[in-house]
Amino acid sequence: MSQWTSAVGAAQLARMLNSQQDRPSGPGSKRPPAYRALADGVRLLVLEGRVPVAARLPAERELALALSVSRTTVAAAYEALRTEGFLESRRGAGSWTAVPAGKPLPARGLEPLPPEALGSMIDLGCAALPAPEPWLTRAVQGALEELPPYAHTHGDYPAGLPALRSMLADRYTARGIPTMPEQIMVTTGAMGAMDAICHLFAGRGERIAVESPSYANILQLMREAGARLVPVAMAEGLAGWDMDRWRQVLREAAPRLAYVVADFHNPTGALADEDRRRGLVDAARAAGTVLVVDETMAELYLDEGVEMPRPVCAFDPAGSTVITVGSASKAFWAGMRIGWVRAAPEVIRSLVAARAYADLGTPVLEQLAVNWLMGSGGWEQAVGMRREQARENRDALVAAVRRELPDWEFTEPRGGLTLWVRTGGLSGSRLAEVGERVGVRVPSGPRFGVDGAFEGYVRLPFTVGGAVADEAATRLAAAARLVRSGASGGNEGPRTFVA
Repeated sequence: MSQWTSAVGAAQLARMLNSQQDRPSGPGSKRPPAYRALADGVRLLVLEGRVPVAARLPAERELALALSVSRTTVAAAYEALRTEGFLESRRGAGSWTAVPAGKPLPARGLEPLPPEALGSMIDLGCAALPAPEPWLTRAVQGALEELPPYAHTHGDYPAGLPALRSMLADRYTARGIPTMPEQIMVTTGAMGAMDAICHLFAGRGERIAVESPSYANILQLMREAGARLVPVAMAEGLAGWDMDRWRQVLREAAPRLAYVVADFHNPTGALADEDRRRGLVDAARAAGTVLVVDETMAELYLDEGVEMPRPVCAFDPAGSTVITVGSASKAFWAGMRIGWVRAAPEVIRSLVAARAYADLGTPVLEQLAVNWLMGSGGWEQAVGMRREQARENRDALVAAVRRELPDWEFTEPRGGLTLWVRTGGLSGSRLAEVGERVGVRVPSGPRFGVDGAFEGYVRLPFTVGGAVADEAATRLAAAARLVRSGASGGNEGPRTFVA
């Protein structure tokens, strides 16, 4: 690589590095030299993808000032990174991040492991479950029976198949939200929906208010679209939104968009009550902010007696403030890749018009399969299976983590697919790195924050149960011991996975 392609400012890099500070490991523990700690911090940021490869780093003097360390410390850290293959430099061009030869490029999101790696690695990176059979097979068979008339058309339906748009509109109406098909656009998953919304409403440099923490892949999508993210801290535990903070941010920052997960928030599992939903809609309307509500987890309540609040859009009867995003990925199967947007008809028309320059439309067969499920009653039965599986997995994982890692703290959610865990003072980034060496893949807390927040957290999804959940917790405990002992330094040899 001959040149850098992006840049990281000194203040931004300092914030991310300062968030990685570990608590002391215990009596007699030794901290590494300052230059080594700085080199390890930068290396972790590169390995996690939070500082991209080929990003120009600040000059030594600038970073030294931002970190309040000597220039000699920064120079020694940069030299260590060059020796290890994580930095390249050229006189007059500066220094930019790299990865050593033979090491895969770091992921920027939470991509699932390739199938060939699943035999040796327990994957807790992706919050998605296997398909609920036999309903996937039945849905595809039903779709094939309904396909012939569509095969005689061009197959491009930028707004989605009329039958599925009507089906989704009817489902909202049945939930007490009168909806017309003209208020629905079918997308390629919830990510496709969010990408379209961000491009329509939030051009490069626009502010978007986001929960802190929030869903990692959506945060990365917004960053790559050039948005300026404004984090709004969540309340402690499962309390949900801190409304005083939301009102302050909406009033003072006046963001163009706000993105929230009201139903079993990813990653914390919080469920916003009706008062908070009403209050946030009112505050967004007063600020002129478009409120984008992700309800992909809305059907995944796991415990008996959970009373689901009305959808957020119920508090916006005029349809001028709230845009709702839904998906089949969490409630049914991620491989279906069917999402949708519910919004005012004029917003849908604008989204559909812009789609001509994106993906033109969503695959017909998958739309027919979701339409068949929802029309036949199969959707409710499949989602019931999904809830049962997620509940069993949650209970097994909670018990295993409490047994193997009693100093880790979390509040057990009553729905959703994720557990948000405070790691007893250990660095989430180091746990993620060392975890892959001992055979468990887990995303660190900073993936879900802005500029290095939540270093002391990891997210654990309810994707494994039984003996696999026990083994995952055992491997996490092994990773924690290695991190405490300081065995996560930067000069390991080739890494092997434990079967």
